[in-house]
Amino acid sequence: MSLVIAIDGPAASGKGTLARRLAEYFHLPHLDTGLLYRATACVLLDNGASLLDEALAERAARGLSLTDFDARRLRSRELGEASSIVASLPAVRAALIDLQRQFATRAEGAVIDGRDIGTVICPEASVKIFVTASPETRAQRRVIELIAAGETADYTSILSEVKQRDARDLTRSISPLVAANDAVMLDTTELDRDAAFNAALAIVQKARQIDA
Repeated sequence: MSLVIAIDGPAASGKGTLARRLAEYFHLPHLDTGLLYRATACVLLDNGASLLDEALAERAARGLSLTDFDARRLRSRELGEASSIVASLPAVRAALIDLQRQFATRAEGAVIDGRDIGTVICPEASVKIFVTASPETRAQRRVIELIAAGETADYTSILSEVKQRDARDLTRSISPLVAANDAVMLDTTELDRDAAFNAALAIVQKARQIDA
């Protein structure tokens, strides 16, 4: 049975970093599903369209390719906020479900991170991890990330954005951010990157031993 690792969690919880490191460790392909929503939002912004234009957003989502993302641009603060709005549109989420599920069914397995992977995209995943951290910690991480990328960042405004994004993710009508019943919770508030990775790795290894 192929190894599929589903990692969910709110913005800046560290799930993306963990997913990339786990994918490298287990030699598995990795999909950051957040980039799909960011890329969809990018199409709307580039065309001067409203982020709430559901029909246009759906067409943009259906036209995406996993091979032509400009990850550096997509990880900008502007697109982070825009993607959260686009992700609340039911037609967009529906348009991207098949693309994500196809990735998850690769023969070699996969590591996928997002906000509804363990509950909607890969409910049968071998391992499910729900990564979280306090809003304050996540805001500080985001500030550091943005400054490293050459952007300006104010902690107070970033914290407000984190809380607003959490509210949208938790209360949207389609695929709200929630831990799967069988997901293992991993709070990274007090953990550095190596400690968080070691904790996640232990979760995966324990799950594999149980399934063996």
